[in-house]
Amino acid sequence: MPSIQNAAAGLMSALMACTAGAVMLVQAADAAGMTREHLLSWILIVYLTGGALNLALSLKYKLPFAGAHSITAAAFLSSVVAGYPPGELAGSFMMAGALIAVLGVTGLFARIMEAIPRSLIDAMLAGLVLPYVLKVVPSVTGLPLAGGLALLGYFLAPRVVKNLPPFIGALGLGLAGLLLGHSLPAAAPADSLSWPEVSLPVFTWSGLLAVAIPVAFLVLGNDIAVALAALRKNGYQAPVNRVIMVSGLGTLFVGFLGGHAVSIGGVMTSLCSGRDAGAPQSRYKAAVICSVLVAFFGLFAWLAVGLIERLPPAFVSLMTGLSLAGILLNSIRSALSQSAYRLSSLLAFAVAASGVTWAGISSPVWALIIGLGVSRALQEGRAGRTTQQSRGA
Repeated sequence: MPSIQNAAAGLMSALMACTAGAVMLVQAADAAGMTREHLLSWILIVYLTGGALNLALSLKYKLPFAGAHSITAAAFLSSVVAGYPPGELAGSFMMAGALIAVLGVTGLFARIMEAIPRSLIDAMLAGLVLPYVLKVVPSVTGLPLAGGLALLGYFLAPRVVKNLPPFIGALGLGLAGLLLGHSLPAAAPADSLSWPEVSLPVFTWSGLLAVAIPVAFLVLGNDIAVALAALRKNGYQAPVNRVIMVSGLGTLFVGFLGGHAVSIGGVMTSLCSGRDAGAPQSRYKAAVICSVLVAFFGLFAWLAVGLIERLPPAFVSLMTGLSLAGILLNSIRSALSQSAYRLSSLLAFAVAASGVTWAGISSPVWALIIGLGVSRALQEGRAGRTTQQSRGA
C-alpha cells in the first residue's frame, strides 16, 4: 500500500500537471483559433495518454516516472500556432514525435545537446516565457485582492508547507481571493465527454522548422532531460534511450489525434523521486498515484475546461505567469552562469523574447540560430575548452 508520503507527493505532482498545464493548453488553443471540440480532444488525449505512459513506465521499471505533457512546449505553441490549420499542426506534432523517437533509438540526443551550449537553450527558454511572466503585473493591478493573495501564496506557502510547489499556493489563495472579490459569470451549459478527433496530418517544411523541431527539443531538453537528471540525483538508474524512444512514439500517436506531446515531466518526476516522497523503494507509488490522477483528469477535461473558461482573463494570465516564473528564474540563472557565452546568450534571450517570426520561422528558433552563429563567430567557450583539454593532458 502507498504511504502517506507517497500519496502526498503524487497528489502535488498531479495538481501541478493538471492546473498550470491545462491553463497553457487553453491559451494555446485560443491563440490557434481552435474549436471547443478540438480543445477538449487535445486535453483528453495528452492527459489520458500521458498518464498511461508514465503509469506503464513506473510499473515496469519500479521507478518514479511522473508527468503528462510538456508545459514549456505548450507555452511555446501559444506564440506560434496562429495561422496553422489543425492538419498542419497534427503533422508537425507527429514529426516532433518521430524526431524524439529517432534521437532516442540512435542516442544522438546527447551529442546534439553537446553541440548547442546549454546557456543558449536556457536563454531561449527564458526569452520565450518572459512575456507571460510580465503579464503578472497588469493582472495583479486588475485583480488586486486575488492577485495580492496569489503572490502571497506563491512566496509564503512553500515556507509554511515544506516542499509545496509555489504555484499550488498561488492557485489556492488566488482562487480564494477571486471568490471573495469577484463575481464569476454563470456556468455555461455543461459539455459532454468527447472522444479524440482524428486530424488528417499535413507535413510541411514550415511545420518542421517552426513547430516540430522546437517542440522536440523543448520536450527533450526541459522535460525528459530534467526528469532523468532528477532520477539520477536521487539514486535511480533509468533506461535513458528507451524512455526517450517511448516518449517519442507516444508523441507521434497523440499528434495524429491533435495532441502536441506526451512525456515524463521534469518537475513532476522531481517531486515523486525526492526524499519527501517516501522510502526510495516505494517512491514509484507516488508516480503511480500521479499518473492515475492525470489520466482521470483527461477523461473529465470537458468539466475542467468549463471551469477555466469562467475565470477572468486577468486571472488566467496571472496563473500562467506564476506557473512559468520558476522556469524563467532557473533559465536566466543557468544562462548567465557561463560567462564565456554571455553575449550570445543575451542575443538569444532578446530574439526569443521579441516574438518576431520571419520566413515562417518563429523567434525561439531564430534565437538558437543567431546565438549559435554568434557563439561560433566569436569563438565563445573556446578558451574554456582549451583549458580543459590542457588539464586533461
